Amino acid sequence: MITSPQDSTLPGNVKPHEPVTFYHWLVIGIASAGWLFDCMDQRIFALSREPAIREIMGIGTTDAIVRSWGGWATTAMLLGWATGGIIFGMMSDKLGRVKTMVATLLVYSGFTGLSGIAHSVPEFLIYRFLVGLGVGGMFGAATTLVAESVPVRVRAIALGSLQALSATGNIIGSLLSTQIQPGQANYLFGMSGWRIMFFVGVLPAILVVPMLAVLREPEQWKAAKQRAKDPAKTSGHVGSIPDLLRHPIWRRNLMVGLGLGLSGMAGLWGIGFFSPELVSTALKGEPQNVVDIVRGYGTALQDVGAFLGILAFTAMATLLGRRPAFLVSFLLCFGVTIYVFNSLKSGTDAYWMLPMMGFAQLSVFGGYAIYFPELFPTRLRGTGVGFCYNTVRYLAAAFPPLLMFLNKQLLEGGVSDPFRKAATILSFIFLLGILTLIWAPETKGKPLPED
Repeated sequence: MITSPQDSTLPGNVKPHEPVTFYHWLVIGIASAGWLFDCMDQRIFALSREPAIREIMGIGTTDAIVRSWGGWATTAMLLGWATGGIIFGMMSDKLGRVKTMVATLLVYSGFTGLSGIAHSVPEFLIYRFLVGLGVGGMFGAATTLVAESVPVRVRAIALGSLQALSATGNIIGSLLSTQIQPGQANYLFGMSGWRIMFFVGVLPAILVVPMLAVLREPEQWKAAKQRAKDPAKTSGHVGSIPDLLRHPIWRRNLMVGLGLGLSGMAGLWGIGFFSPELVSTALKGEPQNVVDIVRGYGTALQDVGAFLGILAFTAMATLLGRRPAFLVSFLLCFGVTIYVFNSLKSGTDAYWMLPMMGFAQLSVFGGYAIYFPELFPTRLRGTGVGFCYNTVRYLAAAFPPLLMFLNKQLLEGGVSDPFRKAATILSFIFLLGILTLIWAPETKGKPLPED
């Protein structure tokens, strides 16, 4: 029997009044920390890619070439992210959520450190791809662990909090850049600041200890694994991509997740996470240390906005439903992104405009954490969430170089402020998310689906 997100009957293993225990808080805290440090790595990369590539390529390299390779480095990480999302998503269904979290943590922290020893652009891109493998796997494992471990009545709040706390990782990365300025030469032991920033990214590996010592696999996952051994008790296999595509409900939900995911991912990684370059454009001619400081504090404030945006989405999703929350968020993404990229002209502007953009663009990511685990049954949940959150990065990976391509074409065409105009054109991707909502099921107050 299949219990879809649209069914209102609670399955027998769901306790509607189950109390929230200390262990539930530990699950939320440790899983959130895994995703938090994952996001810290992303912010370190966004702030360090430009000075890293500029130093690696040598004095005299033009801004256009540096930014072009920065776009390709971002694409490499996104491709790794998508690949890791598939591999580790299936692994979390087959081997367990906790084991997968440990593996992804070691991968992303280890290769972040190795990024700091890169001495050629191809080497840098390879490390970023490998970092992406781990980054892509953490989200699916962490969200499915939390979704299956906490009581149903606090699931949306727990998952929204996990995503909101991830913004703290971005803030930490931004604030680190104000103390370890990525563009500073000979910062420590003869190494530039960006290299030291990447070395700091190794430290989250110590989180493996509490993961292994405290966390246990959810009973819901264990039950699904047991049912999978008896074909009479289940309608398919554990962690099976073909099963996602064959079943009409899961296939429809997968397409919905992919549409929502692509809109937000492409908008954030193809536009929003180029806010450091936007600041550089606005402050062209200023000393590099001034630019680094504004970029660091500006992106930290962007992440504060992200934190508040995710909390706002969580509140809307809990009170009004998932679909209305996504609609409001994507409308904000579209309008605010175009406004900020065309209006930010000074350091002062960065300090109040970037938080607005962070609020809008990251609000939908709160929706991904809440909504995606609600679309798939336990035996396919990690695989489904991994697909929706990570596979879209294969398509989103085209947007960073596309942004730079548009910038180059507009520049050669004599258009003023080509970087800003290119970002404006790409902002129309947010409308895809609004269109996808036509087919999206409402899951507010429903149990996690089973089959």
